[in-house]
Amino acid sequence: MKNLAILGATGSIGASTLSVCRSNPERYNVTLLVASKSVDKMLLLCTEFNPTYVAMSCPVAASELANKLKHSNCNSQLINDEQALLQLLQSNEIDAVMAAIVGGAGLKTTLAAVEAGKEIFLANKESLVMSGQLFIDAVKKSGAKLWPVDSEHNAIYQALSPALQESIGHCDLRGEGVSKILLTGSGGPFLNKSLSEFPTITPAQAIKHPNWSMGQKISIDSATMMNKGLEYIEARWLFNASREQLQVIIHPQSVIHSMVQYIDGSVIAQMGNPDMRTPIAHVMGGGTRIESGVGHLDFFSSPEFSFMAPDFERYPCLKLAMDACYQGQHATTVLNAVNEVAVDAFLSGNIKFTQISQLVDRVLQQTETREISAIEQLLEIDTQAKDAALNMIQRDLLC
Repeated sequence: MKNLAILGATGSIGASTLSVCRSNPERYNVTLLVASKSVDKMLLLCTEFNPTYVAMSCPVAASELANKLKHSNCNSQLINDEQALLQLLQSNEIDAVMAAIVGGAGLKTTLAAVEAGKEIFLANKESLVMSGQLFIDAVKKSGAKLWPVDSEHNAIYQALSPALQESIGHCDLRGEGVSKILLTGSGGPFLNKSLSEFPTITPAQAIKHPNWSMGQKISIDSATMMNKGLEYIEARWLFNASREQLQVIIHPQSVIHSMVQYIDGSVIAQMGNPDMRTPIAHVMGGGTRIESGVGHLDFFSSPEFSFMAPDFERYPCLKLAMDACYQGQHATTVLNAVNEVAVDAFLSGNIKFTQISQLVDRVLQQTETREISAIEQLLEIDTQAKDAALNMIQRDLLC
């Protein structure tokens, strides 16, 4: 039995992870749960799983949880110091880490676990989007085992040869006969919406994904297809793919989660119902098939499959991400940071849906190229980009 830490325990990935734990109680001991502000959700999880440790990144939430734990039957120890949390993640008390904190906030904790050589279930795509080469180098140096959790990257992983699966971050795609990685995306809720209506799109409309049940931030990213752009960047690093070896395909039904095309003309696809418990069960099973709680795909009632090329006028965020991907870590860090600010501003009603891409583009245009050699530089760029974005919003500099 492995000791498991779940970073982002109260989010959608955390919930799916714990669901898989319920189905396979003999495999994992839930040792550490980490969240931000959802005190009541965390208290329920502590009561059910009785983790040895629990942490809340928000000080107010941490204080509230501490008071509630005193009056519960749970013996979980609250960690309210970031350094103590990082040390715990690197200690012998943790074997595997589900990295599912949304945004750049998950970078430090995920990287700490990587540097300690842990088994990493990577659902926090921003870790690779921001740190790219630094992250992959850290994985190689420590010998950490990296498992891709995103449904698309997990699908690609499953469609690769064993040799490529064992060389994540340093794949020789061509040497193993891979012609192209085909990254699928649903197109979100506005695939067929008139472009003239985009300026009036509301947050309530944007978070209603047609196929997946996700948190607000990732739902907005799916609507703009920035999520697919971030996944494109992540795929570049996970599979050491060149621009010519990566292609995005719109697949509205979300049944084919991604594909790998080989030089002999073969295409291997991973398919299944749109439920994150499937890829989570795959990685938590160590490649062994275990119960996920997901129903089998019914081919007789499934809709007909369709595919199309992405329209960059409809999805400018996707184009911005694809362009930033090969410009360098400074560009992808800025892209991610500004998008976080823009999505939050849209959800708060401070900018329009169409201004999300405008804000990202504006800040990227004023960003200078920088060589990155340390994580501290990325965190500095992240802060500067967010400040620049907030300043533009406050000064109403968007058209």
